[in-house]
Amino acid sequence: MIVGANRSGKTTLAHALNEDTSPVKRTQDIIYGKRTIDIPGSYLESPWMYKHIIAAAQDASEVLFLVDQSSKREMYSPGFANVFLCPVTGVITKSDKAPENETFCISQLKMAGVSEPYFKVCVPDGSGLEALIQHLSKFRR
Repeated sequence: MIVGANRSGKTTLAHALNEDTSPVKRTQDIIYGKRTIDIPGSYLESPWMYKHIIAAAQDASEVLFLVDQSSKREMYSPGFANVFLCPVTGVITKSDKAPENETFCISQLKMAGVSEPYFKVCVPDGSGLEALIQHLSKFRR
């Protein structure tokens, strides 16, 4: 399951993990893909929608918390990762942009309760994807 703010790269990452070559479109509903559950950013941005994220996680073997390195928005509630029964992994997306924000991204993941290791990915050039895919292969049902 992929969780993150609007425009953090959730659907782009989901397409990459699902080996989907169709055009990426903004997600307005929960999308169940071949290997992913793509959660709309609006669910994370509205705390009253958290219950839907938590319910969808019942179908997941792993939850990915995305933090966009090109932005310095705080999106996760403190300790939010601790509500999930399955493992939560931190992913720093758009790792090719604004390298000065990496420390901020790491602090966001730690504050949300996500333990290391964190995976830095840039989907357009493929960097970091292989390491993330190998990590996720441990949790496939």
